[in-house]
Amino acid sequence: MADHMTIRVEDPTTAPARFCIDSYFAELDARFDTGFDPGLSISADAAELTAPAGLLLVVWRGDEPVGCGALKLRGTEPAELKRMWVSASARGLGLGRRLLTELEAHARRLGATVVRLETNHTLTEAIALYRSAGYVEVPPFNDEPYAHHWFEKRL
Repeated sequence: MADHMTIRVEDPTTAPARFCIDSYFAELDARFDTGFDPGLSISADAAELTAPAGLLLVVWRGDEPVGCGALKLRGTEPAELKRMWVSASARGLGLGRRLLTELEAHARRLGATVVRLETNHTLTEAIALYRSAGYVEVPPFNDEPYAHHWFEKRL
């Protein structure tokens, strides 16, 4: 089933991109102990997710957006992975790993040698994915108020 999915760069201001990001925010709000307010979180706005500052990938099942992930580039600093989300209707198909691999490939092509991310303790499946993909837990590298774990991977 995952073979019928495509992943491509999407303008973060399009309706499918907004749908994915809004769905991601809604899920975080439902799952986090304290809810989620994107205005309190570290930004990853449209300008930061558009070349040359970064990019947004959207996962498509036919003409339906079912996932997203973003990359923020920081010059010589480590790239940051943001907004990783897969719709409940598409989970269990390996899309999270495929999306993560694709984000890492883009980061590598764009000159990043290290990628970082932070995540909340309630996102246990994401934490397991990152660990299984070679990410190691590191000391906090930012002040994201919703984060409990910070990870890094050398590309």
